[in-house]
Amino acid sequence: MDKKITVNSFSKYRLDRAKQEYQVANLLYRENQLLAANNRAYYSIFYAIKAVLAIEKKDFKKHKDVIAYFNKEYVSTEIFPKRIGRKISQAKTIREDSDYDEEYEPSSETTALQIETAKELIELVEKYLDDLQNK
Repeated sequence: MDKKITVNSFSKYRLDRAKQEYQVANLLYRENQLLAANNRAYYSIFYAIKAVLAIEKKDFKKHKDVIAYFNKEYVSTEIFPKRIGRKISQAKTIREDSDYDEEYEPSSETTALQIETAKELIELVEKYLDDLQNK
């Protein structure tokens, strides 16, 4: 059976993926696996951004290009609040530190903020996509 994938269904798939990663981040956080929780929270953010880009049929190979495009087209134009752009940049840095800096030890508070950023962005993206569909 040939299943036609629409822009909206692909966007929903990516948003669902963001939600799954958010849930995993919370589980890891509760188990005090802070480095891994930071990683999964970042990927939650990343997939939420990609859910927005799916509507435009835009994609990039590099994370920095995904984030730069989102910031240029959606944050600087204030479709999404400027504060979320700053939080996304911070989340990317924390994820990189967690994954690549062997001496990095995140605090529980830092990881909690990372997870909160993921939650906030998912909620903003859901509202944005709902508003688009209700136009």
